[in-house]
Amino acid sequence: MKKIAPLLVLLAGILWGTMGIYVRRFDVLSFTTIEIVAVRAIMTTLSMALVLLIYDRRLFRIRIKDVWCFLGTGILSILFFNFCYFKAITLTSLSVAAVLLYTAPAIVMVLSVFLFGERITLVKFFALLATFVGCILVTGVMGNEAKLSIQGVLIGLGAGLGYALYSIFSRYAILRNYHSLTITFYTFLFASVGVIPLADMGKVLKAASGDGVMLGFYVVFACVSTVIPYLLYTLGLNYIENGKASIIASVEPVTATVIGVILFHETLLWNHLLGIVLVLSGIVACSLVNKEKEVEE
Repeated sequence: MKKIAPLLVLLAGILWGTMGIYVRRFDVLSFTTIEIVAVRAIMTTLSMALVLLIYDRRLFRIRIKDVWCFLGTGILSILFFNFCYFKAITLTSLSVAAVLLYTAPAIVMVLSVFLFGERITLVKFFALLATFVGCILVTGVMGNEAKLSIQGVLIGLGAGLGYALYSIFSRYAILRNYHSLTITFYTFLFASVGVIPLADMGKVLKAASGDGVMLGFYVVFACVSTVIPYLLYTLGLNYIENGKASIIASVEPVTATVIGVILFHETLLWNHLLGIVLVLSGIVACSLVNKEKEVEE
């Protein structure tokens, strides 16, 4: 499993990158961003509950003293980063908000030094630099007149912090010997509890109950963009450092860009191509370093 850990994280990032496909559909139905978060969190919770019931009911068990780990992944990470990210989009622009969100690998790397004793090697630093510059190019910030405000930048950085906190709190849960299924279930259970008061649940439930196809779409959305990638990412964290995992998962905006070109006929410019190359270079560097460590061991 250790040998394929980078691949698990990579697949998680690719699946997260498919989010735009579902968001476009929700946008047609006039769903707000917080309503999309509600659908994602609630359907993921229900799906994971079913998985645990079938696979092993003992995985529902957690210790009261460890609840803070799941409050961290659910409220401080999932709910907080989504709220900040969507707010940043309204205060700046989609591309600026996306770049600020992808300060997460740097935040993860720095926090992991102090919290888990991970080292910032030269390879990790240049991999981080390559992926961040790549994200800037892929999102097209350099080619636009970016709309900036101090409030927007601070909230965007808050999104990056929230995004990073999933890796941090998940690591604490893993160190307490919790299964990746357990971590994913409680993460989205707490996220659901936090998002329900903020969303128009009447609208969400009406859309699902009025159309069987829509309910199926809810399930596919939750499984493909959330359940499977979070399970893969959390499982990968058992065998790979936080900083490396966060860098590898940066394939997400690359995937989103490719999907935009293929499915929505968006234009692929030179800066997008260069950005894709830089992100992939950073990912390959992290993967190779991980394999070298395995050989040494």
